[in-house]
Amino acid sequence: MDLPFDGAISAFFTEDAPREVREAIARADKDDVLDPGFPYSERMDRKPYEKSFDMLQVELAKLQRWVKDSGTRVAVVFEGRDAAGKGGTIKRIRQNLNPRGARVAALPKPSDTEATQWYFQRYIAHLPAAGEIVLFDRSWYNRGVVEPVFGFCTPEQRAHFFAQVPDFERMLVEDGIHLVKFWLNVGRAEQLRRFLARERDPLKQWKLSRIDIEGLARWDTYTAAIGETLSLSHTIHAPWTVVRADDKRRARLAIMRHLLTGLDYAHKDARAVDAPDPAILGDPDIWNG
Repeated sequence: MDLPFDGAISAFFTEDAPREVREAIARADKDDVLDPGFPYSERMDRKPYEKSFDMLQVELAKLQRWVKDSGTRVAVVFEGRDAAGKGGTIKRIRQNLNPRGARVAALPKPSDTEATQWYFQRYIAHLPAAGEIVLFDRSWYNRGVVEPVFGFCTPEQRAHFFAQVPDFERMLVEDGIHLVKFWLNVGRAEQLRRFLARERDPLKQWKLSRIDIEGLARWDTYTAAIGETLSLSHTIHAPWTVVRADDKRRARLAIMRHLLTGLDYAHKDARAVDAPDPAILGDPDIWNG
């Protein structure tokens, strides 16, 4: 089978990955969590995961009915390391919702015209109207992390972004939009393991891009940009919620619970929602690079 990008991910694993990363991947079983600092050594068992997942799906359906009936506007930003599980989490949040009222905004690179506009301008058109939930699969925070890592913006443009983003988000919140920001983090070995799995799976190869390949060698640069972004854009009106996503199952449940507990929707079942696992989800202090 031909591998995408001429097997560049496998080549990185063999030739360039740090030794401790290669060894962690090589010795791990399928259900092992690779990061030694992660609070659990194995991923969550399927049976308790599915039980909680099914209950939370019912709550998400209740949430959407309340959003529609009340005219509430909800915008959820998903950011994070490549392969941290943003798309998979969004898919599972939406899977039993009416797509007319719960949509995904996943914007491509700016067009030539968009590149000349105010940076936030193209995102504004995708903000929720009354009764809508919009899930941003990456967002305006490209300028905080991806763009500087790859030289797609100048230091002055990035500084201007950080000068404006707190006021931009404050205006959204003051106008009545419920804004939730998730940062999904994943360890280096786990990220590479997921990339290797995508490379070998013809049904998932479309998820890979040249940016993913080049980013493998820029882990430390990404880490610095992420730390700065969380520090400079974590505000009272629009705080970051950081999710340790080395175990996708625990991460998905924690994200759903956080989203549900943050909104006072009708007929909420507190037993089903419960509080998110504090070892998995918290403020930026939980972020470990």
